[in-house]
Amino acid sequence: MSTVKEQLIENLIEEDKTSQNKITIVGTGAVGMACAICILLKDLADELALVDVAVDKLKGEMMDLQHGSLFFNTSKIISGKDYSVSANSKLVIVTAGARQQEGESRLALVQRNVNIMKSIIPAIVHHSPDCKMLIVSNPVDVLTYVVWKLSGLPATRVIGSGCNLDSARFRYLIGEKLGVHPTSCHGWIIGEHGDSSVPLWSGVNVAGVALKTLDPKLGTDSEKDQWKNIHRQVVESAYEIIKLKGYTSWAIGLSVTDLVGSILKNLRRVHPVSTMVKIKWHPEGLHGILPHGQKDDLVRGRHCLSWSL
Repeated sequence: MSTVKEQLIENLIEEDKTSQNKITIVGTGAVGMACAICILLKDLADELALVDVAVDKLKGEMMDLQHGSLFFNTSKIISGKDYSVSANSKLVIVTAGARQQEGESRLALVQRNVNIMKSIIPAIVHHSPDCKMLIVSNPVDVLTYVVWKLSGLPATRVIGSGCNLDSARFRYLIGEKLGVHPTSCHGWIIGEHGDSSVPLWSGVNVAGVALKTLDPKLGTDSEKDQWKNIHRQVVESAYEIIKLKGYTSWAIGLSVTDLVGSILKNLRRVHPVSTMVKIKWHPEGLHGILPHGQKDDLVRGRHCLSWSL
C-alpha cells in the first residue's frame, strides 16, 4: 500500500540535489548563531550548514532554527561535526576560535586561533574547492592572511570582515551626536580591525555635506566638540560590551550578513574588509602613509607580528 506521501506527491522531474546558494557557518558560538539568524531572516541561502566540535550544542542550535522554518524561506538547515556537511558551499563563514576575554586584545588571540584554522581550513577546501571564504574570527586581519595561505585559494576568494563593523559603529555614533539616522551619516574606519584602526575624518559627511567644511579641525585635539572621542568609542566599544555581557554578537552578525548579501548578490557596494594588497615596498609606505613616528621601526621590522603555521 502506498504511503501518504506517495499518494500526495509525485515528482514530475528529478529533484536537483545541489543547492545554488549554500552557506556554511563554522562555529556555533554567539557570533556564529547571530550570523545564522540574520542570514536566514534576509533569505540569503537556500541551504544553511552549521559545523562545530560541540556536538550537543550544535544539534540543539540546528533544531531550534529548524523549528522556526515557518518564518523564513531557507528550506534546508543541516549540521555536523564532520566537514562533509559543508560540501558544495558557495560561501563559508568562519567564526570559530578562542573568544576574546575581558581586557584581552584581539591580537592576543593570534597563535591559539592560527592553530584552530590549521584544523579547519584544509577540510573546508577539500569539500568546497570553489567556495569563497569570509573570515570573522579575531584577529581578523592576521587570520584572513593565514587562511589564504592555508587554503591555497586565490586571494580574491578569501576576505575578512575587516572594519565593516567599525565603520557601522562610527556611523551610528556620528548619528547619535547629530540626532540623525546612521544611514544618512557617511564615514569610514579603515586599517586594522581593532585598536589601531584609522578614522577618515575628511570623508565624514551627512547628506553630502562634509563636516570638515564646517569645522576644518574636526577630529583633532584642538577641536572643541571633541569629535575625536567618537573614534575612541569605536575602539573601546567591543571591550565595553564584553565587560557588560561577556561577548559581542548581534552587531557583528548583522555586519557579516551585510557582507554576505554583497558577495552573493554581487551588489557592487564598497566595504572596508581585510584583503591582500599587492604593492611594491616604498620608504613612504602605502600611498605615502606610515604610522606617525614609526617609519624607522617599520623598516627594521619591529612591528611585525609573528606566528607559526
